Amino acid sequence: MQHDKVLILDFGSQYTQLIARRVRELNIYSEIHPFNKPPKNVDDYKAVILSGSPMSVRSEDAFHPDLSEIRGKKPMLAVCYGAQYLAHFSGGEVAESNTREYGRANLSFVEEDAFFKNISVGSQVWMSHSDTIKNLPTNGKLLASTHDVKNAAYKIEGESTYAIQFHPEVYHSKDGKQLLENFLVAIANVNPDWTPNAFVQETVDDLKAKLGDDKVVLGLSGGVDSSVAAMLLHKAIGKNLYCIFVNNGLLRKNEFTEVLEQYKGMGLNVKGVDASARFLDALAGLSDPEKKRKAIGNAFIEVFDQEANLIEDVKWLAQGTIYPDVIESVSATGGPSATIKSHHNVGGLPDYMKLKIVEPLRALFKDEVRRVGASMAMDKDLLGRHPFPGPGLAIRILGDITAEKVQILQDVDAVFINGLRDAGLYDKVWQAGAILLPVNSVGVMGDERTYEKCVALRAVESTDGMTADWVNLPYEFLQKTSNDIINKVKGVNRVVYDISSKPPATIEWE
Repeated sequence: MQHDKVLILDFGSQYTQLIARRVRELNIYSEIHPFNKPPKNVDDYKAVILSGSPMSVRSEDAFHPDLSEIRGKKPMLAVCYGAQYLAHFSGGEVAESNTREYGRANLSFVEEDAFFKNISVGSQVWMSHSDTIKNLPTNGKLLASTHDVKNAAYKIEGESTYAIQFHPEVYHSKDGKQLLENFLVAIANVNPDWTPNAFVQETVDDLKAKLGDDKVVLGLSGGVDSSVAAMLLHKAIGKNLYCIFVNNGLLRKNEFTEVLEQYKGMGLNVKGVDASARFLDALAGLSDPEKKRKAIGNAFIEVFDQEANLIEDVKWLAQGTIYPDVIESVSATGGPSATIKSHHNVGGLPDYMKLKIVEPLRALFKDEVRRVGASMAMDKDLLGRHPFPGPGLAIRILGDITAEKVQILQDVDAVFINGLRDAGLYDKVWQAGAILLPVNSVGVMGDERTYEKCVALRAVESTDGMTADWVNLPYEFLQKTSNDIINKVKGVNRVVYDISSKPPATIEWE
């Protein structure tokens, strides 16, 4: 079945992925492409959205998209930079704003138009720009204003082109989802039929056609992504899927045996491989985060290749790659979205692993992966698991890695995570973990002075990890957790709580 698709041209905004997610929440499939590398055939898309950008349209280095196949031919929504670009280069004027327009604002004027159906004066929107539109472009008609921004929204008469200076994709724009629905469904006539059930059926059918009777090997991690990928493949090819779960010695406490037990009930063909010693040897003496990631990635490939070679005639490697991995691993001039960190599950394999790659979840965001898993009646506890980094505890131990440090952090992490579960807080947190700091501090236990490790606890709320806020955990919980860690984990005498948001900090410390 063919679904209507929406094209999002990325000009480097930190919110571009949020636009895609908001569109997907309307059961409409959307794709992000760099503005300077659009898809070859834009006829495949029912509507186009131009993202915001950190760039100014008044700059000599302003991004110039080729809109010749889009503007006037397809419904187009220009957000922030896109709105200013259309104005500045189509007969209007953009100038530096007297005051930087950033944060919450309220609509003070709304023109009656299908674009603003069910959105009234007073609706809160989110501004994020230092330039402002002084004069509308040729044939521009004003649709909305705020107290400080006269030209907050406009349309081009004679075209299905709409433009806004605020961001409907962020949660602070209270009617942002309604605005996107008005544009996509009412104006662009996009059919909202892209659902989890439809995704499962179509993906399974595609996998059957693509893989035939070929054998596929998949590295399970115990996380949501690889588990949902495994179930989709299991539905498609059954016994021809061979799953390998490698213990790199950097998993959570008892996770290797617990996850293997969980997979037994799913009917999957899973082999557990304990390679802890091999990974710790590969990490010996390494402190640099990227070197640690690479050492873990290389050791994993060696172990995985060894195990895959024991399966006769395997032709495919399946991976749980999801859409943010794909986007974050592209950088713009290349594409405007900058690479934040290396992803060891994106970008292929060494030449000596002669396997083709299949990635059933490549088009999905994390929350969509969970919905797809739920539509296949997968275990709620598994689908509700917090994300866990591929390199495991290695990037939560700052500095070099030793078996002793791993055990300390596993014990601390177990107290924290089990405590969240016992207090009914686990499902209210998107991701939580503990970090072992390369710091010893003075403490007093009984009548003795101690000089032991300090650990940081981290808990964030998010939808997909692109942005995140620290969670305001109850003081009583933090107090009990700190006491439990210091009393139960030998070698730790100080606990701190990380209250940084992303951005500017990242969720993980390395």
